[in-house]
Amino acid sequence: MRKKLLPGLIHRLPQNAMSRTMGKITASRFSRLAIQRYIRHYKIDFSIIEKPVSEYRTLKEFFTRRLKPEARPIAPGHDVVVSPVDGTVSQLGDICEGTLIQAKGKDFTVTELLGGSEQEAKRYYGGKFITIYLSPRDYHRIHMPVAGNLVKYSYLPGRLYPVNQLGIENVERLFARNERLVTYIETDGLGSMALVKVGALFVGSVKVSYNTATTNIKHGRQTDEPIIGTPHYEKGSELGWFEFGSTVILLVESSQLEWADRVEKGQSLLMGQVLATIETEKE
Repeated sequence: MRKKLLPGLIHRLPQNAMSRTMGKITASRFSRLAIQRYIRHYKIDFSIIEKPVSEYRTLKEFFTRRLKPEARPIAPGHDVVVSPVDGTVSQLGDICEGTLIQAKGKDFTVTELLGGSEQEAKRYYGGKFITIYLSPRDYHRIHMPVAGNLVKYSYLPGRLYPVNQLGIENVERLFARNERLVTYIETDGLGSMALVKVGALFVGSVKVSYNTATTNIKHGRQTDEPIIGTPHYEKGSELGWFEFGSTVILLVESSQLEWADRVEKGQSLLMGQVLATIETEKE
């Protein structure tokens, strides 16, 4: 009975309002009382956290915690792409005919994911993609997978379906329907990258470090803006963060990418570890 009721229920929930309410609750000073219980429940290693647990004033502040620099070393090498987040690989592979895989029997298009721009989407046809899910226990800061220039961003308002297994298996085109904040990066060896940060149920918002863009805005409208100054970010630099768990989808224009050993569906990743290497053309 539960399996039949839940899929129908998730379509009827006031997802955005619930998520904004959750954001307010976790930002309240009373929420700090839940931090220790949160640590115990999710078995969080607080020894690698940037500052003592007692210094976090709210649950949201703890959730968006930074780590000690040595906790997430960045794999070196100009030909090395690193994981932008801690999380678990949901899907990965080639972008065939502009289509991405959500789950078995469920696909969506790059055009839908990027807000309807066919011209923008075509840059990634024939390229690579990877989808990484962040659970509530994961570190929720988002970092640069390679060095590059930030050229523009898009805010794409939408629903906030859960992005766990329940949502993935029961919501068609889930990642193209949920709120997204996309950062476009021009790289040296891989052409364009689109780092898509997908909102979810109870994700208060998605924030970025390069401006005040955010998600889950009441009556929000689609926004496509250049990033002033096209700042250069080094590999591993902080790009943004989730206020509670969600998903990142990385689109890569170039097909000259080889996934690292054991980077496969269901595999856990740590930010900064080798995700893939750039293949060099053979003579």
